[in-house]
Amino acid sequence: MAQEFQKKEQIEGYDREKMKPVVRNRGRNDAQVAGFVDLLTGEFTEIMRIRGNKDMDEFLEKYDISIADIAKE
Repeated sequence: MAQEFQKKEQIEGYDREKMKPVVRNRGRNDAQVAGFVDLLTGEFTEIMRIRGNKDMDEFLEKYDISIADIAKE
């Protein structure tokens, strides 16, 4: 039986004045997800799972973000 995975929303770029990058804990097995929070609505858009440094580096590079710019929730 094949597992079905939900495709994550992709954002080509992000408006630094309207969104902030965030890494959230999912609570299951210390899983983390990276995404963006809309500063007006508070809505979180999940972009990708973070399984280690390689995934974090990919997220930082893709969106031209510094590790210091990321909020943890």
